[in-house]
Amino acid sequence: MLRGLPAGARPLPVPGADLRRTGHPGGVPLDVLVGGVGPAAVAAATANVLARHRYALVVSAGIAGGFAPHAPIGSLVVAEEIVAADLGAQTPDGFEDVARLGFGTVRHTPAPGAVALAARALDCATGTVLTVSTVTGSAERAAELAARHPRAVAEAMEGFGVAEAAALNGLPVFEIRAVSNAVGPRDRAAWRIGEALGALERAFRTLPYPELLQEVTRG
Repeated sequence: MLRGLPAGARPLPVPGADLRRTGHPGGVPLDVLVGGVGPAAVAAATANVLARHRYALVVSAGIAGGFAPHAPIGSLVVAEEIVAADLGAQTPDGFEDVARLGFGTVRHTPAPGAVALAARALDCATGTVLTVSTVTGSAERAAELAARHPRAVAEAMEGFGVAEAAALNGLPVFEIRAVSNAVGPRDRAAWRIGEALGALERAFRTLPYPELLQEVTRG
């Protein structure tokens, strides 16, 4: 992602965090955090940084599995909803998420205007981006998730954790993902991580940062 942003990123001294400050694309300062893998690690890392620095917007970005046919390999997706897809309980009647169980939330909703703006700028799909702690590895699991989340376009491991940390600090959140593989049977030979990272780099060059912040402010 730093390759898609102005050169000259410098580290910021936050204990336990790999945080870099870049130039100002479109006049907007950006910090980039390497938050780790999985919702717990990235929630802790994000909360750590947000306790020390103030921001207008928190963005979760990375690669993801895409749900066919909505999100082919190499494409980009922007989250209309950020959903914790496996946070809950298995019951005799199927999966129940923690919201239905009355224990919390499983959903964060980015500003619709910001989502629409980014989708136009990047010419990409929008929909639900699922956060999971265990990556899907079978057609059965992919079908189950698609049935529970009909608007799912992608599956990743960090978005909900970032969103929880942002919400704790009263900040809006936004998620963008580049698709490296199809959600379903696990086939590492079919993954295209380099292609996905290239798409993400182009996205960070293309995003209209000042206009995105304006849309977030409008809510």
